[in-house]
Amino acid sequence: MMTKLYSTITELGGECDMMKEENMLILFHEDVPQELKEIAVVHNNKNLQNKVESGDYLVLNEEKFEILFVGSKANETLEEMGHATIQFNGQSTSDLPGTICVEAKTIPALEAAQEIKIIRE
Repeated sequence: MMTKLYSTITELGGECDMMKEENMLILFHEDVPQELKEIAVVHNNKNLQNKVESGDYLVLNEEKFEILFVGSKANETLEEMGHATIQFNGQSTSDLPGTICVEAKTIPALEAAQEIKIIRE
């Protein structure tokens, strides 16, 4: 198994639950601008070890989600800002270049100190 990203949630914005209801999470590194923090799952590492690709897995709260699509800008924004919009919609395409689509499963409960990982098995 190869770990491509290993990070820890440091804060959940006040609007995170609303985003979860839309089947999405918006990740941002701790240096996120204040105006975006409300919608963000804030985490502490934007050091990608390898590019994220379809077939990798997002791991949240020990639950695995297969990555089905990686937008053309998603790796770049992950490295620059720790940012990606993750859609739990089961789609293998998106019009938004910073989007990562994963299988359509319920997003687990999230809280500070939990790990976010992207792995290749």
